[in-house]
Amino acid sequence: MADNNLKILGIDPGTNVMGYGIIECNGKEPSLIVMGTLKLNKFENHYVRLNRIYERVSGLISQYSPNELAIEAPFFGKNVQSMLKLGRAQGVAMAAAIHHELPITEYAPLKIKMAVTGNGAASKEQVADMLKRILHIPEEKMAPQLDATDAVAAALCHFYQMKSPITEKGCKSWKEFISKNPNKIVK
Repeated sequence: MADNNLKILGIDPGTNVMGYGIIECNGKEPSLIVMGTLKLNKFENHYVRLNRIYERVSGLISQYSPNELAIEAPFFGKNVQSMLKLGRAQGVAMAAAIHHELPITEYAPLKIKMAVTGNGAASKEQVADMLKRILHIPEEKMAPQLDATDAVAAALCHFYQMKSPITEKGCKSWKEFISKNPNKIVK
């Protein structure tokens, strides 16, 4: 896909709070279009929450016309019930993207943090601070909820993956890239 006006929707799924963010990528410079959260804890019924997630993701897609969805994959926790609910939230967001024919890519939280900060163990606050610097977001435009910045981080991680020499050459790993491009290696 051409770089011109590529828009990536990032989602940080959750059944209490869902974060979302959309970045636009013109060439090599990504910029923030919107970020925010959907607060779901006011709804007691889990199925109502899932419906709200579907409606909000569909609404974002209709309003901003993103080309791709980058979504944070659930991390493995000890509470199986929480994991099930989180997986449902992620699945509903993905279903909305599928309905609108958006390609979907999942990223582990560690990979997102590594892409944005260079540290897979970075705190949510460190991720938010790096996003502010990378995307030149003024303080007053920063969302107070870190779920929103986590969603933007997922979108930015996807942009970086798309711009990787590996991806641009159609390779699945650095090892494959090196074997296909032996003259590009600096010794």
